[in-house]
Amino acid sequence: MPSHQFGVLKLLVFKVTLLMFMIEGVNCALSISLRGPSLVNATVGSNVTLAVTILGAPDPMVTWKMGGLPVVIWTLGSSEAPAISDSNRDVLTIEADGSLTFQNLSFAYSNTYTLDIIKVGMVTVSAKFSLNVYDYIRNVSVTVQTADAIEGADKYTLQYSSVPGEPSQWWWYFNSVLIRNSSHYTVDQKSLVIHQPSRTDTGRYTLVLSNPFSAVTAHRNITVLYGPDEPVLGVSPSQTFFVSGESLALSCRAEGVPLPSASWLFQGHTIGSQGGRLNLTSVQTSQGGIYTCELFNENTGVRRKKNLTINVYERPAGSPLCSVNAAHGNANLQFNCHWPGGTPEASLSFPFFNTTTSGAGDFSLTRPASQGLNGKTILCRVDHPLLQTQCSITLGGPAEILLTVTAVDQGGQIVVNIQCHSQAMPKAMVTWLKGSEILANGMQYQINEDTTQLSVHGFNSSVARLYNYTCNCSNPLGNTAKETQLLGPTISYSHLFPNGDGTAVTITWEVPPTSVITGFDIQMSGPDLMSKSVRPGQKATDNFRTVQQKPSTSRSANISTLDPKSTYQFRVIPVAGGIQGKPSEVQSLGPGLSQSQIIGLAAGIPCGVIFLLLLIGLICLCICCSRKKRSVSIS
Repeated sequence: MPSHQFGVLKLLVFKVTLLMFMIEGVNCALSISLRGPSLVNATVGSNVTLAVTILGAPDPMVTWKMGGLPVVIWTLGSSEAPAISDSNRDVLTIEADGSLTFQNLSFAYSNTYTLDIIKVGMVTVSAKFSLNVYDYIRNVSVTVQTADAIEGADKYTLQYSSVPGEPSQWWWYFNSVLIRNSSHYTVDQKSLVIHQPSRTDTGRYTLVLSNPFSAVTAHRNITVLYGPDEPVLGVSPSQTFFVSGESLALSCRAEGVPLPSASWLFQGHTIGSQGGRLNLTSVQTSQGGIYTCELFNENTGVRRKKNLTINVYERPAGSPLCSVNAAHGNANLQFNCHWPGGTPEASLSFPFFNTTTSGAGDFSLTRPASQGLNGKTILCRVDHPLLQTQCSITLGGPAEILLTVTAVDQGGQIVVNIQCHSQAMPKAMVTWLKGSEILANGMQYQINEDTTQLSVHGFNSSVARLYNYTCNCSNPLGNTAKETQLLGPTISYSHLFPNGDGTAVTITWEVPPTSVITGFDIQMSGPDLMSKSVRPGQKATDNFRTVQQKPSTSRSANISTLDPKSTYQFRVIPVAGGIQGKPSEVQSLGPGLSQSQIIGLAAGIPCGVIFLLLLIGLICLCICCSRKKRSVSIS
């Protein structure tokens, strides 16, 4: 800085020092307010102003710093020229209100700028700006090491270059899904690395570069070569063996890119290579045996083989099927074993019952129901010259009942659905009771086809506690029942969880399992949520108002844009149609006296004392002057 400018600066400091002795106590604090955002983005060659409003004592000293170095010093309102270094004089200008203007910006002026306002005898106040200078991004290209990747390789890298602009942000996408750093991906400013690429990495990769003034997108399609995988062998029609004279087709395929070639071998000879398919017509038992499929991928060099055994028999089709159902009311159990066809037909029996009775193809056996059968597994034995197998079924009376309650609002009418679940074999029949009254389908009550759901139409929560509903499940091996009482809309408990700065809360709640609820009203008292039309700290209102409505399945709500300086109260009201239940416990949120407020109060006391002393001194001076004038007039 030139010597004459430092002389001007010293003179300004001297004047400021003198002014402190002339303070009359009317201005005790300086303040700075920003007339725009503290983060300013601009393009190369543009003009921009860091605009501020300075209030408080007159003629304070204004210092702008770039980083930690002063670049402009001036006394606000002074006729003296501001002190600006020669290297910045063509770019920087200080406005009459203390704002700093840049002309023809270059990258060198991307920095943090601090404004210090100094007045002798007062606390220095500061404000900060961040200025970022960008150019437009152009000419983006994505390059790769090789055109295609190979599955299982160590890594595969995509890189990009851009001229002339540099991005402030960059994102890679795979098939429109954002890629994040992980064990599989490494993303940095210039590249994307895919570690141990696999076939799932085949697709479209998109690079998005952006800064506040431009955004560019580039794409690259990548194919990962792989395979052949483990061969998948098939027989059509699908069965474990074949009857002499039938026709069938063998198929062999495996995943791979490019698609691997396939051929079939039988007893050491190649017998077919038509895309992996081998047709066998009117097969004989001599054609049973081991068939081998061989697959080869020329691009990856991988070769695989897999065997398939074909059995040619005469046998029934399919598999045996076991079932059980109640007979003669709930007094008996009818066991069924079914496996028709075959030559000869299969012999079916139930060895558990120690009887020589059996049947061919389709066999049923009825036995009295008893608790001794509860929990037993009953086998059906299947005997055939070519196959011995079995099917089974496990008996059980109705297990513990699980009741669930849901509710819906249908045009102002509440419909409550009570579900009754109980495991049983054979399947249990369900009966419903209200108190001691057995319910049947009608206008108010509807029971679904399998009897497991009761729908109560026109539910009235005011009389709900007068009735108990019972689900009774029964089969020949037992019965069980469960009673429940429907409740009106009720909240069990609620909790409030504010965030760290007091601008948002999450309120959670729970309800009794048999409470009938179609929704929730989230209510709040206090000032309106902060927006452009609402001033922070405005006077709160005491009335609760609904700020959100949630469905019956919700158990939490998020409320944001709160004023941390204000006090709020929150509660949840359960709703059943047009009926509101008792509100939850009121949860409160509000500020306390913070440490910064205490420090400000302590700092204000000395300032007030100084002002009081100056005022007393001024009064004494006036009294002395008055007495002197009076004595002169007397003489």
